[in-house]
Amino acid sequence: MARPAWCAVPFILASVLGGCGQGAQQSQGAPPPPPVVTVGKPLTRTIVDRDEYVGRFVAVDSVEIRARVSGYLDAIHFTDGQMVHKGDVLFTIDRRPFAIALDQARANLAQARANLAFTESDLARGQQLVQNKTITEQSYDQRVQAKRVAEASVKANEAIVRSAELDYAEFSELRAPVDGRIGDRRVSPGNLVTGGTGGNTTLLATIMSMDPIRFEFTFDEASYLRYQQFSAGAHDMSSGAATPVKLKLLNEADFSHDGQIDFIDNALSTSSGTIRGRAVFTNSQALFTPGMFGRIQVPGSAPYEAVVIPDAAIGTEQARKFVYVVDAENTVRQKYVKLGQIAQELRVIKNGLSPDDRVIVSGLTLMRPGLKVTPQEQGPSPTPTASGSSPSKTD
Repeated sequence: MARPAWCAVPFILASVLGGCGQGAQQSQGAPPPPPVVTVGKPLTRTIVDRDEYVGRFVAVDSVEIRARVSGYLDAIHFTDGQMVHKGDVLFTIDRRPFAIALDQARANLAQARANLAFTESDLARGQQLVQNKTITEQSYDQRVQAKRVAEASVKANEAIVRSAELDYAEFSELRAPVDGRIGDRRVSPGNLVTGGTGGNTTLLATIMSMDPIRFEFTFDEASYLRYQQFSAGAHDMSSGAATPVKLKLLNEADFSHDGQIDFIDNALSTSSGTIRGRAVFTNSQALFTPGMFGRIQVPGSAPYEAVVIPDAAIGTEQARKFVYVVDAENTVRQKYVKLGQIAQELRVIKNGLSPDDRVIVSGLTLMRPGLKVTPQEQGPSPTPTASGSSPSKTD
């Protein structure tokens, strides 16, 4: 008698279930090993905090070239924008009228001296005559007075000659009063130049000194008080006693230019609550130009021992900063830290981290608190410079 087909169903189900059980056992292998992470201990370095400010270069000497005498401009002896040195002839005013005035002054001086010689001899004769009662005392006094007037006339004419000599020999030639770069000429030859000491004199050119050059910036009252506190006994910033600073231009990445503060203003601005500082830099290559912007770093603290770690090891959680550390059981822990300045990819940690912590320096995106890891020590960390570092502002 044939067996019904449905009787084979239990055997098929048993076979299928048995096969599934074997596959489940095979898929349940050993758990994956803990991930390998690179860890390193924080370094300790002597650090000086630095504050950054934006400022502008100004020339030590800025001179407007104006004539002391009036006349027609005869010649120009420079090229627009060139470097000039103190004493170089820049402009020449037509000297012929001044030569004529000098000759006339000398002639008047010769006349005055001749008159003085006559009055001296006349007075000498009068002395003998008054003793002999040949002339009266009044006539003698008149001769004395004439001699005094002649002497005064000689002195006055000597002064006129000296003034005429200045007009002819010096003031008709305008020379550079300082070393620096001259701007473009404002007047062409042949034009009338108005000279003198009034406000309507003709501006001929402007000279800006280039080496050394000054850098002016402003900082707030709180920073000024902080500088005063830590600089006591070292270098007093209030007197600008050669406080070392660093500077970079707007197109530079590093603070590679060294200078020093030479002046701090004597009062804070009542409108802005800031005070003006000034630093001086060498500029032998004429890299800096008056009016150019730059960023300056000013020492913001006394030297102190600080804990530093690679900046790449720091994570962000909203407004807080943290690092991952590995404890003694090789478990990842999260520590919140307060950051300081950054120097050569190393970040100063103000608090929240100890020198014995093992900080995870790579693979932060895969980390989470409580994860088991296999730590691998990294090589020596890069060594930052201490007071000569190039830090950024504190976060």
